[in-house]
Amino acid sequence: MWTYFADWLQFGVRWLHVITAIAWIGSSFYFIALDLGLRKPHGAPLVGVGGEAWQVHGGGFYHIQKYMVAPPHMPEDLTWFKWESYATWLSGFALLFLVYYLGAELYLIDPAKADLPAWGATLIGLLGLGLGWIVYDAICKSPLKNNDSALLGVLFVYVVAASFVFSQVFSGRGAMLHTGAMIATIMTANVAMLIIPNQKIVVADLKAGRTPDPRLGAVAKQRSLHNNYLTLPVVFLMLSNHYPLAFATEWNWAIAGLVLLIGAVVRHFFNTMHKTGQQLWWCWAVAGVLFAAVITLSGAPGWRAAAGSGPTAAETSLDFPADPQVALARSSHFAEAESIVQSRCSMCHARQPLWPGIGHAPKAILLETGRDIVLNASLIERQAVRSHAMPPGNITGLEPAERLALARWIESGDGTWRR
Repeated sequence: MWTYFADWLQFGVRWLHVITAIAWIGSSFYFIALDLGLRKPHGAPLVGVGGEAWQVHGGGFYHIQKYMVAPPHMPEDLTWFKWESYATWLSGFALLFLVYYLGAELYLIDPAKADLPAWGATLIGLLGLGLGWIVYDAICKSPLKNNDSALLGVLFVYVVAASFVFSQVFSGRGAMLHTGAMIATIMTANVAMLIIPNQKIVVADLKAGRTPDPRLGAVAKQRSLHNNYLTLPVVFLMLSNHYPLAFATEWNWAIAGLVLLIGAVVRHFFNTMHKTGQQLWWCWAVAGVLFAAVITLSGAPGWRAAAGSGPTAAETSLDFPADPQVALARSSHFAEAESIVQSRCSMCHARQPLWPGIGHAPKAILLETGRDIVLNASLIERQAVRSHAMPPGNITGLEPAERLALARWIESGDGTWRR
């Protein structure tokens, strides 16, 4: 009964996380676009107003004005945009806890990299999130704060280095998720630890009749801009756990770095368009080239494969026949593959799973019978041959030689099954 409740709990928290993320990203993108689209006021502007915008939506017109520091007096009704960020992080952390920390043996730990106890892997994950913010904040408060280009360059190297460290400790899935979670923690901490506190100081100054310090708004705006450029990479990293060709490669940390660059150039396109109206189409060309590099890296052999502990590029460059249900026996490879899958995979991917805590086959993929195995040959190729996504954390000990046996079966096109 607990298994079914746990599945629905994860589903509910995931749904909440998506809802709150949409709200946060939507408001963030809107205000960045609004800020960049402000124009000098027409006529005699109010004191302190640095820009205005006219917008139409939902059948009505909106006239928006921005005070560069603060209005002369505190307005009676003031809307704060902070709960979207907090709710997104809290729901995301709850999902991280439910899936990756409670299920560390399946999703977070890779004994081939670091044979950690569940509590140890969890502690490393938590320390990674906290340290990620501390180091980022220190970099932003260093002398680099006055040079945006240099600051962003150093931050890029820092995030890629953190992703590399995660990839050496956790499973591919866990490494990509923790890279995304670290960035998300930085983004929410920007809101909770700097943007909102600075705004509260400005509000307090207005109430006390003091002139607010303009540097508070400038620092908050810089952190908000960082959040804007980090949003798209976070979305990719959070979705990556569904795609083994993204996370189950030794180059997943490099893929994370390329995705950071892709997100930056795409946001640069939209930010420039909102600010000047100019459409920099070269940004999409650069993004396409970078994404092609991601695809290339996803199939490139890593140093472990080159050292002989896994299949080589030639051994994994296989063409599976168009019809996976061919019933004629063309070789003896299938019998070997069937035995491997049934011994390494079917305890979870069964009509009645035997693995503790799993009430039904993950994603309804069955690998019990020969027919099941042939019907899912393309999935086996992606998850266990072209990548090492399965078994999760290689918890059942699928050997490199066994992966090669699966590769030989797929290459042979043996579509036999025993009924």
